[in-house]
Amino acid sequence: MSSRTSVKVAVLMGGPSAEREVSLSSGRDCAAALREEGFEVAELDAGPDVAVRLIEIAPDVVFNALHGRWGEDGCVQGILEWLRLPYTHSGVLASALAMDKERTKAVYRSVDLPVVDSLLAPKAEVMTRHLMAPPYVVKPYNEGSSVGVYLVHEDANGPPKLAETMPETVMVEAFAPGRELTTTVIGDRALTVTDILTDGWYDYDAKYAEGGSRHVVPAKIPADIHDLCLEYALRAHQVLGCRGVSRTDFRWDEGKGADGLILLETNTQPGMTPTSLTPEQAKVCGMSMGALCRWVVEDASCNR
Repeated sequence: MSSRTSVKVAVLMGGPSAEREVSLSSGRDCAAALREEGFEVAELDAGPDVAVRLIEIAPDVVFNALHGRWGEDGCVQGILEWLRLPYTHSGVLASALAMDKERTKAVYRSVDLPVVDSLLAPKAEVMTRHLMAPPYVVKPYNEGSSVGVYLVHEDANGPPKLAETMPETVMVEAFAPGRELTTTVIGDRALTVTDILTDGWYDYDAKYAEGGSRHVVPAKIPADIHDLCLEYALRAHQVLGCRGVSRTDFRWDEGKGADGLILLETNTQPGMTPTSLTPEQAKVCGMSMGALCRWVVEDASCNR
């Protein structure tokens, strides 16, 4: 890529998904960081005319700061490939695969990465009876940021009543007790481990509201668990075919030692908000927000 000052970057943000507000925050912060790094930046709230707008902007690189469906599931990646615009993060296949939580688990299992039992079922059936013994979790199988997550406790009187906004098919997953850990991968390097502390369930508000969660980074965990998180996150990134930056989330039941560590999911476009985990891990490892965004832009390409 040529000198930074001659590179025009279009930052895609917003979009129509349930994670629109988070994406807008991510996009604005990334745009500001890139401007400080000397890039020419155009911010674009992605809508149905996203292809036309991108042709008008004519960027050298597209920084994809979209989260959730349409922006993180291979859809916009396909548009960018069609337009032959170099873009950031993972390509069409890896994005679609990682967004589908059940297929992601099948890939994890193929390389012996540990997961808990889960199944897909019609929403109507999930509301009529327990499809597995409580405690369990019900969630969309193709959303992120803990959107639409229901925890069914062990002493629940009956199955959950799901919101009308939930998709017709949902994932039912055995509840994994323990601590919430996460690891970012940049290129071929796993950074560190964050221990995420909350007063309750790690839901959407806990992830993004100020004070909703507390992050201990690097996590105060045994060295073998720290190393396993790094190893598992890098293996997940590679087996899913991810590019650029990803972040893999774990649960760790410390009473079981290494056997208590399981993978939940891999995020192909981690949040880049002020409270986000990936910029925080990068900073601990000596990489500023500007340096992180610059690395992501310089890693961009087509055919991802």
